[in-house]
Amino acid sequence: MYEYIKGQIKDITPKNIVLEANNIGYLVIVPNPYALKKDENKTLYIHQYIRDNVIELYGFLTKEEKELFLKLISVSGIGPKSALSILALGSVNAIYEAIESRNDTYLRKFPGIGPKASQQIILDLKGKINLEEKTLVSSKLEEISDALVALGYSKKEINKILPKLDDSETEANLIKQALKLLTK
Repeated sequence: MYEYIKGQIKDITPKNIVLEANNIGYLVIVPNPYALKKDENKTLYIHQYIRDNVIELYGFLTKEEKELFLKLISVSGIGPKSALSILALGSVNAIYEAIESRNDTYLRKFPGIGPKASQQIILDLKGKINLEEKTLVSSKLEEISDALVALGYSKKEINKILPKLDDSETEANLIKQALKLLTK
């Protein structure tokens, strides 16, 4: 089993990358290969998939992506390719939100996910995800979150509005935006 591999990206194709670590080139299937750059040093969180006569490495930029991938492939009828297509086109937060709010329309927008599969994902994963722990934010948004907690807002309230904030704004503007959203 692998937890992660640190190395340099040597090749990028539409489905995978080659990650060189200690003079070994690992062929790693990733959700969106073109989000990475050739010759860039990266740490990828790895899942080794073994089935019959197939051994594949799946790589993710964050532990949260890997965890969501593992949850998705545990769903009956969802294989690694379907789970990867979901991760390639959706953010981890949005996917978790869709599952928890039973939004099967959102899940059906992914290739290979029909009404039956989207319902199965919701059935198998709803309630097994704690959104408070799973909210992914930039370091700037973490600071905004901390400031809002200091103002007396709960983590649950804050986590609902964080995805709506544009982290390219200044911290002062982010706090203004957050307060407007929280007071609605």
